Amino acid sequence: MATTMSTTSYEQVTENSTSGAIICSTSSDKVGFWGKTPAAQRAFVASVHNTTALAVSASFGATQLACVQELMNTCINLGIYATA
Repeated sequence: MATTMSTTSYEQVTENSTSGAIICSTSSDKVGFWGKTPAAQRAFVASVHNTTALAVSASFGATQLACVQELMNTCINLGIYATA
């Protein structure tokens, strides 16, 4: 559904659904933002995605850094996080 306001045209994702919107329905579906090539969901890696280790760590170390890097890489691949 294309909507026009003033001189700006945009596509509304939800079409005013009260239930919300799903962008992708499977982990292999691809999405991209701001002109980036669409990418599928990144694979789950237990050693990186285990949030229990983040909550009990006394200091910022390799585990926390790996988690931050994974988040950054995901955002970069989707085009959400600018690199230049």
